[in-house]
Amino acid sequence: MADAPTTEKKAAVHKKSLQSPDETRPFGKGKLEVVNVGGVTIGRSHHEPGWKWSEHVKPIAKTDRCEVNHVGYVVQGRMKIVGRDGSEEEIQAGDGFVIPPGHDAWTVGNETVILLDFRGSPEYAKQK
Repeated sequence: MADAPTTEKKAAVHKKSLQSPDETRPFGKGKLEVVNVGGVTIGRSHHEPGWKWSEHVKPIAKTDRCEVNHVGYVVQGRMKIVGRDGSEEEIQAGDGFVIPPGHDAWTVGNETVILLDFRGSPEYAKQK
C-alpha cells in the first residue's frame, strides 16, 4: 500500500550572514552590527580595549546606566559588569549571559570583546 500524499508544510529555515548586517551602529571604541532574520534581531557587538559603556555609549543612550536587558553569548574577550545595586560579575569567552538593565560595563584586558546579543540589540546604542 502506497503512502498517502502529505500536505504538511515543512518549517522554513531563515538565515542571514552576520558578515552583511542590516545596520551598523558605531560607538566610541566599538560597534554593533544588527541582523534581522526570521522575526528575530541578533546583534554582534565589538568592544575594543579601553571601551567603557559610561564613556562611549552613555552619550548616545542619554541614560545614567545601560537600561537594556541583554541575553547572549561571549565569543571573544572579557567584560566586567557592575549593576546599579553594586553587584559585580565578569563574563568571558564561552559564557552565556543575562545582564539586567541598570548596569555599567567595560572591556577587561587587551583583547577586543565580541558578544552575540539575542535580546538587547533593537535598542542598544540608538539615539534617543
